[in-house]
Amino acid sequence: MDVMAPEGTRYLPYLLMTLPFCIVSFGFHGNVPSLVKHYGKDPKRIVQCILIGTLFALFLYVFWLLCTMGNISREDFRPIIAQGGNIDVFITAMSGILNSASMDIILTFFANFAVASSLLGATLGLFDYIADLCKFKDDNGGRAKTAIVTYLPPALLCSIYPNGFLYAIGYAGLAFAVWAIIVPALMAKASRKKFGSPMFRTWGGNPMIYIVLVFGVITMLAHILSTFNVLPTYH
Repeated sequence: MDVMAPEGTRYLPYLLMTLPFCIVSFGFHGNVPSLVKHYGKDPKRIVQCILIGTLFALFLYVFWLLCTMGNISREDFRPIIAQGGNIDVFITAMSGILNSASMDIILTFFANFAVASSLLGATLGLFDYIADLCKFKDDNGGRAKTAIVTYLPPALLCSIYPNGFLYAIGYAGLAFAVWAIIVPALMAKASRKKFGSPMFRTWGGNPMIYIVLVFGVITMLAHILSTFNVLPTYH
């Protein structure tokens, strides 16, 4: 079984390709307005909430990678990639290796739950934004309308284009790098200059702002280079 990479393999270009996906997967700071709505203006509690939630998600991601990719050889990934690389193809490949009906059920449940929870986590801030934008009332009827507007379009698109998620998440990472990394950093810099010391101020000062900006630019470049096949891919 081919489980080792060829000698001299460089992993950095492959890691760069994952940046847009990781940004979408762990970019929970877009939910800050919703957390403020739930917890009030309590910066310490909100930071703890985001930190604990992110670490928990990271633990599950690492656990998933160890349990799945640790059992599939490098060569077995080729047909998975050739078939689009979607989660159903991946689960089918795992089922052929494990050969266990109970494990099939567990893997399917875990995979579907991971996608569903990722969707809910990523759209929490969007949910409240749409409610404010459309001026829906904060009652059962109003929140039902908000849920329809928020979740029905992506549900329909996923039904029509089952593999569309894999393509969309990369472009989502590109957009996320702009409006959730670069723009907030610029806003923080402008806010500090105009209003001085706010009620909550993260550590690092201006150097941290510049680091965040550079990271956002690198993430954008990673997606653009990947789109034009400049970065290597495993196939």
